[in-house]
Amino acid sequence: MIDLLRCNSENADFKTLIRLLDSELDNRYGALQKQYDGYNKIELLETVVIAYDKSIPVGCGCFKKADDQSVEMKRVFVQSDFRGKGIASSILEELERWAKEEGFCYSILETGVKQHEAINLYKKKGYGIIENFGLYMGNLNSICLKKLL
Repeated sequence: MIDLLRCNSENADFKTLIRLLDSELDNRYGALQKQYDGYNKIELLETVVIAYDKSIPVGCGCFKKADDQSVEMKRVFVQSDFRGKGIASSILEELERWAKEEGFCYSILETGVKQHEAINLYKKKGYGIIENFGLYMGNLNSICLKKLL
């Protein structure tokens, strides 16, 4: 059974999972990933979710305020050995529930064009592709999506 923990970005398990995510993205995209390093810095956030399988941290995600009505989902990740079990969906659903509790109406996010499994997950969860926003505008390696919460 998967347990979800709401916490902040100072959590040691979150930091470990983020290092694993960054390593995976570096392997997938190579030098191209370096352009995202500045976008993926997580300042102190109070809106982190970690998924545990028998007390082992297996996945995470977080969100930050994008504007008065929207949050941006960030750093959604599940370790490869635990994929295909619905953990990413559970993390995303918990983040969306939390954002809605905080009064937000929309969720936006960015993912890479080579992350087909992530794109499929987001579409399955009701996200639609939008024009790239913010720092991702004009970036052909990014796909941005949005959902009404």
